[in-house]
Amino acid sequence: MTHLVFFEKPGCGGNARQRAALEAAGHTLERRNLLTAHWTSESLLAFLAPLPVPDWFNRAAPRVKSGEVQLDALDAEAALALLLQEPLLIRRPLMQRTDNRTRHVGFEAAAVDAWVGLGTKPASTRTLEGCASPTERCASPD
Repeated sequence: MTHLVFFEKPGCGGNARQRAALEAAGHTLERRNLLTAHWTSESLLAFLAPLPVPDWFNRAAPRVKSGEVQLDALDAEAALALLLQEPLLIRRPLMQRTDNRTRHVGFEAAAVDAWVGLGTKPASTRTLEGCASPTERCASPD
């Protein structure tokens, strides 16, 4: 199967379910902390540039959910500056195949299945993206 670099938020239950789905399909993961990675404009844009600016953001981030960050009001330059300043806002996971260096943002099961394969029965046809709990936050990284 495929070896992936998997940028995640440590302690995030959503990322744990995503990892489990990938590993169940036979993929191996090199886990990295999304929040402490040394992002530059270029390295982050390598993942995000193909997407519309609002899709760069973690919609479950408190500042996004509260409306404090208005996704439709941001241009690419302002959005990138905000994401570099506050990596918690970055949509996750960010993943990169090590064989062909292609990248993927987020975890919509059908899209991930088309990209790397999730086996004959993907863990779910629904998205595995975002926080599964509407009332509880993921653990804060130490």
